[in-house]
Amino acid sequence: MPNLKVKPSGTHGRVTHISPESAGWTYVGFDLHRLKPGETVSGETGDREVCLVWVAGKGKASAGTKDFGTLGGRMSPFEGAPHALYIPMESTWSVTAETDLELAVCSAPGGGTYEAKEIPPGTHPQVTRGKGTNVRYVNNIMPEDDNSAHSLLVVEVITPGGHTSSYPPHKHDQDDLPNESFLEETYYHRLNPPQGFGFQRVYTDDRSLDEAMAIEDGDVTLVPKGYHPCAACHGYDLYYLNVMAGPKRIWKFHNAAEHEWLVKA
Repeated sequence: MPNLKVKPSGTHGRVTHISPESAGWTYVGFDLHRLKPGETVSGETGDREVCLVWVAGKGKASAGTKDFGTLGGRMSPFEGAPHALYIPMESTWSVTAETDLELAVCSAPGGGTYEAKEIPPGTHPQVTRGKGTNVRYVNNIMPEDDNSAHSLLVVEVITPGGHTSSYPPHKHDQDDLPNESFLEETYYHRLNPPQGFGFQRVYTDDRSLDEAMAIEDGDVTLVPKGYHPCAACHGYDLYYLNVMAGPKRIWKFHNAAEHEWLVKA
């Protein structure tokens, strides 16, 4: 199995590249580009669909024959909800940075007759999850109930320093609907301030997979299966951008039985 933690390869250009081939799985792809003003990144979707997320900065975007103008606005992922752009299979796209730009390219197998569309900030209201030191703030970008894609599920989460997230530990690695869905997942992590660190554990009930990782600013973690809780250390807020995809576009998870009491407390 590939290393579950992928560190950025630099500070400019395409700094992260995760494909189904490199991850050793089937569905999810994730790239992260860091551009200077005036620089352009473009792509072709082929048999996949794409969600572009303006993590930080502004850039002019087009998809196919549509000009979407300038998207973005926040200069940090800790400053409110993002701009995003959905692009279907068999299409082209291009983004030209107008400021320093951090652009995420989330991908999964395409299908259907979907059209390119902008996803403005606030399309889905922010949701607060958890209680006490398990509180975190969720910005859904492409949730399962919006019926706007074939495979992709995209969401970002802010976890305050000292809090846990993706917790109680849950998993979605069985194609056993309506009880549980099979979804691969990536976590793109940012820390505020950026010198901070947090932790993520990925493990299965039988511990055949059991990996605990220190996560730093810009790291991506892979979740091919198993539970995958995070912890943000005191003084450092944790942001992560999740990309999920599987055979069905449904997020149905299963909590670890020994920690289920936390939900009921």
